[in-house]
Amino acid sequence: MTATFTTQIEVDANAVAWVGGTQVKVVEIVLDKIANGWSPEEIHFQHPNLSLAQIYAALTYYYENQQLLDTQIAQRAEEAERMAQHSSDPAFRQQLRHSKQTQ
Repeated sequence: MTATFTTQIEVDANAVAWVGGTQVKVVEIVLDKIANGWSPEEIHFQHPNLSLAQIYAALTYYYENQQLLDTQIAQRAEEAERMAQHSSDPAFRQQLRHSKQTQ
């Protein structure tokens, strides 16, 4: 007997994994689990547009590729921190104010 699974994970040209047929990144589901401590059922409750099968597929993909995805998550966190520091820089904010005044 052969089993057929319809839930797929798609990896784009930038090595970003997506839940097939959705606009949801695998790391978004993983972060719900890690950051919030949500179970797959809670993730489904919070995101009813995703099936439990899709959520489990994303988590399976994560555990099979944990090092890669953990690296991507860390890089996203570092980039967010850099952006936050840059936007809170007084000189940068002054430049923004000045550019708004001259428009």
